[in-house]
Amino acid sequence: MGSGTAFAPHVAVIGSGVAGASTAFSLASAGARVTVIDAGAPGAATMAGAGIIMPWATAAGGEFYRLYADGAEHYPRLLAQLAEHGVREVGYRVTGGLLMNDDAAVVDAAAARIRPRIAGSGVAGTLERVDGDRAVGLVPPLRPGLAGLYLSGAARVDGRLLRRGLLRATADLGATVRGAPARLVPGAGDTGRVRVESDGVSIEPDAVVVAAGAWTDAVLRPLGVRVGVTGQRGQILHLRADGLDTSRWPSVHPLSDVYLVAFDDSRVVFGATRESGSGIDARATAAGQRMLYNGVLSLAPGLADATVLETRVGIRPVSADPAAGAAGAGLPVVRRVDEHVWVNAGFGAAGLTMGPVVGHRLAAEVLGRLGWT
Repeated sequence: MGSGTAFAPHVAVIGSGVAGASTAFSLASAGARVTVIDAGAPGAATMAGAGIIMPWATAAGGEFYRLYADGAEHYPRLLAQLAEHGVREVGYRVTGGLLMNDDAAVVDAAAARIRPRIAGSGVAGTLERVDGDRAVGLVPPLRPGLAGLYLSGAARVDGRLLRRGLLRATADLGATVRGAPARLVPGAGDTGRVRVESDGVSIEPDAVVVAAGAWTDAVLRPLGVRVGVTGQRGQILHLRADGLDTSRWPSVHPLSDVYLVAFDDSRVVFGATRESGSGIDARATAAGQRMLYNGVLSLAPGLADATVLETRVGIRPVSADPAAGAAGAGLPVVRRVDEHVWVNAGFGAAGLTMGPVVGHRLAAEVLGRLGWT
């Protein structure tokens, strides 16, 4: 990539969730001048996501699966790059994953799907059968008798820490990070490029990347562009398993839409609701709470006495692309929508896995288009 800053292109990134922050970090790493703008609206998906990195288990195939798997393979490189800027803790840890189900046929199908996928992976690890006793030995609160598979290379990451680390590293590279709403003004100035206005400041960058999650279409509206990203509410329950060291517990996936993932400080996370049609509504609801409590106590009755810490609510940005099939969300919208405007949004529940690698690739595309090679 180019070097120096005298003639470096200036790129504005609207949105600082994992998609926007990853794009901004890769742009800045390549020598671009970067301005990140985010209004900090409640309900941002990255701030609520559970962060399980286990793409090999998904029932989805095709391009969605390839992108999902590429995201997991990219993490070691990303962590090394962040460490160069003093960011060494983003909550990433390889803890393994348990894939459990009462139906042996479901487990068998998962095993048949996963084994060929992990054969060529550098990070997926190994797959083995586990009985109920072994599963409870790994995650003590689990319901006894629940057997399945153990995937050694599954990992987890803390979305809040990852976002913070990406933005810190981006700022270390000279980027400007603004906490304010942004408005696009089309066809502005002598160049005819889109201008970005934010809290009394007006800039005319060489390119704009809109990575505003479920708010993406609202940001694009002044350009007369709509990419069909909608909001899907996800409610996620956070518990504290008092007196238990949860830092090394594997994530638990019952081969359905729910999961159990553990972090440090005895924190255990269970989720998540998938409330399509919710729009931008970041409330915890009675129905959502009932689903979460019933679900966690069915899967892990040993958590009945756990302390309730909070419910986090995120608005997943879901694309209208049906290509993901059984994953329940389409491929993300990652493309140019105007002469100098790109979109990076619509990751659904896959953002913390896919976001960093997609941001890295999009940054290269944007800078290539601008002639910064």
